[in-house]
Amino acid sequence: MQSDIKALIFDLDGTLYVNNDLGMEISRAACRYVSDLKSITNDEAAELINQTRRDLSRATGLDSTLSHTILALGGDLRTLHNRFSEEITPDDFLSRDRRVGEMLKGLANKFEMYIYTNNNLRLSNSIMELIGVKGLFTRVFTIEDDWRPKPDPEALEHIFRQIGRDPSECLFIGDRYDVDLRIPAGMGSAVFLVSSVIELLSLAKFLAKDNL
Repeated sequence: MQSDIKALIFDLDGTLYVNNDLGMEISRAACRYVSDLKSITNDEAAELINQTRRDLSRATGLDSTLSHTILALGGDLRTLHNRFSEEITPDDFLSRDRRVGEMLKGLANKFEMYIYTNNNLRLSNSIMELIGVKGLFTRVFTIEDDWRPKPDPEALEHIFRQIGRDPSECLFIGDRYDVDLRIPAGMGSAVFLVSSVIELLSLAKFLAKDNL
C-alpha cells in the first residue's frame, strides 16, 4: 500500500535519466579494460563480454549486469571503476530535464529519498549534478559501499539497516526488473518499473494515491 511507504530508493542510470550514448561509452571503457586484462583486441573483448553475459543469463534465467560479467571474466571492480572515472566524461552526454528535478523536489518533501546504483560515487555525483538532482537524496549508495553489485540480497539488507527502514516501508524505482527490483520485491518492498522519463514522471501520480 502506498500509505505504508516512507522511503524511495532510486536506481540512477537508465532510471533518473536515459542516454544510450553514455551507456555505450561505459561499454567501450569496459571493453578496453577487458582488452588489457586478457591481452586481446577491443573487438574480441566486446564479443567476450557479450558472450559471457549471455551465458550468465542462460545459467540464471535472469538479466545479467556488466559488473557480474566482469567478475566472471576474472576482472576487478575497483580497477574497472577507476578506469570509468578516468575515461568517462558524462558532461558530453547529459543535460537537465526540468520536469524530473521538479518532481523529485516535490517527493523529497514527503519521503526519505536514496540512490542505490552499481555506478561509482564520482560518476554518480557528476551525473546527478548534470541532470539537476544532486542534493535531493539523503544518501547515495554506490558500488563502492561494499563492492557487491546488485542484485545482491546482502547488500540490500545492509541498506535497510543503514536507513533504518523495513522493506515494507520502501519503494524501489528502477529500469531493470531483474537487477533493480526482483530482490526488493521478494523481501517485501513495493517496486516501480520505468523504461522512460515519461514513466518516471508518472511516479508522483502513483504515490498520490491513498491521499499521500
